[in-house]
Amino acid sequence: MKAVQLSSFGKENLSLIDLPDPGKPGPGEVLVRFRAASLNFRDYLVVQGKYNPNFPVPMVPCSDGSGEIVEVGENVTGIKTGDKINATFAPYWLSGHANKKELRTTLGGPLDGTLRQYAILPATGVVPMPSHLSFEEAATLPCAGLTAWSSFFVENQLKKGESVVIQGTGGVSLFALQFAKAVGATVYLTSSSDEKLERGKSLGADYLINYKNITAWGEKIRELTGGEGADHIVEVGGAGTLEQSIKAVKLFGTIHLIGILAGAIKDLNLLPLVMNQIKVQGIVVGHREGFLAMNKAIEEWKLKPVVDKVYELSEFKDALEYLKDGKHFGKIVVRIP
Repeated sequence: MKAVQLSSFGKENLSLIDLPDPGKPGPGEVLVRFRAASLNFRDYLVVQGKYNPNFPVPMVPCSDGSGEIVEVGENVTGIKTGDKINATFAPYWLSGHANKKELRTTLGGPLDGTLRQYAILPATGVVPMPSHLSFEEAATLPCAGLTAWSSFFVENQLKKGESVVIQGTGGVSLFALQFAKAVGATVYLTSSSDEKLERGKSLGADYLINYKNITAWGEKIRELTGGEGADHIVEVGGAGTLEQSIKAVKLFGTIHLIGILAGAIKDLNLLPLVMNQIKVQGIVVGHREGFLAMNKAIEEWKLKPVVDKVYELSEFKDALEYLKDGKHFGKIVVRIP
């Protein structure tokens, strides 16, 4: 089978090779034929050895994928040959709070990922994909989609009429925007690009803030909310933006801490978190139960993920470079022939 393999850390050590077919699934397992994968910033960090230098190599990278069931092993119920599925990022995290093994046993490091034609996975590691989506669209769901869903509907409960600040226009951010509008929340979208802000407006964003022009955007959010602040902040910048998020969030509000794109070290006054009883909720994707609920909602809402660009498997290095440049709006997908 065709697969992308990382022989050692560094993008220059990625290559498209032939690997042995994985064979037949055992009891409780399924054989999956991947049709598409999508990229997350995590994938770039893994390849560069910056996410976890202890991950085993060689490795097949990439955490997100969609495809179809080729064969099912013994004792597998509710799944049949031909079913269109998503692979789950954490195949053994079924529901509730994960233990360390469930949370750290994930595709695209330390387990082989989705940039390959075939894989044997535990039956718990797949879910039916939304029926109205293509493989390319569905491939965006396992990490970016589920992270936004877990933030709003698992660890918290976003309600109609609440206010949400969303940073940027990457995968998680745009899913958060679409989910927020689906339940009737008001969305404040930040970006350094007026063009991306306008595209965000077409997805339903109510207020647009260019943080290059308005660096104190936390104060701007307070102004726009009548001095109250926002109920929820989707925080993807980390230490580099957390100061503004703390200024933007209302009393008893929630900061959903998802990424650290803007850095990890900064002097920060944490007193407002205490005095305003602000909840800071770290989010690491989510569990299978949440994935099932999300896909059901996506079907009901007829929601379409935002796909920026689709690459062929032979162009995977170009796709990774495009991801690194950060010019995309939504998700970057790799089609698997």
